[in-house]
Amino acid sequence: MKVILISDVESIGKRGDLMDVKDGLATNFLIPKKLAVKATPGNIKAWEQKNASLKKKEDKAKSDAEAHASRLEGTKLTIAVKVGEEEKIFGSVTSQSISDALKEKGFEISRKQIDLENPIKSLGAHEVPVKIYHEVTATITVEVVEES
Repeated sequence: MKVILISDVESIGKRGDLMDVKDGLATNFLIPKKLAVKATPGNIKAWEQKNASLKKKEDKAKSDAEAHASRLEGTKLTIAVKVGEEEKIFGSVTSQSISDALKEKGFEISRKQIDLENPIKSLGAHEVPVKIYHEVTATITVEVVEES
């Protein structure tokens, strides 16, 4: 079934895309959750008219994200943790604790934007990618130190 995506859908497509998806996905998920509309001739015509304005908004959002990423790029965070014997830390440094540390520095980054494969469980410097927007990523350095 051909649908027009109303909003971005992870692993399917971006807002405004004309997609050919399985009937079950469209009728049971995308359309009821108002993530897409059926691609009828009338909807396609309306979509073509809106496409230009969507493109402008998308370009502006991407340029804003690139500016935000350039400010965030290279930021160094220091997170103090309790350490036991042989420098093993209690617990771990998670994306939530990194998000909280970034918030203290004035950056509004949610934990979902922090692309941390596994929680950090060792002392030292760690490179952590932060996904700001589609195809816009900044890398920050998280220094995990012993709490004094």
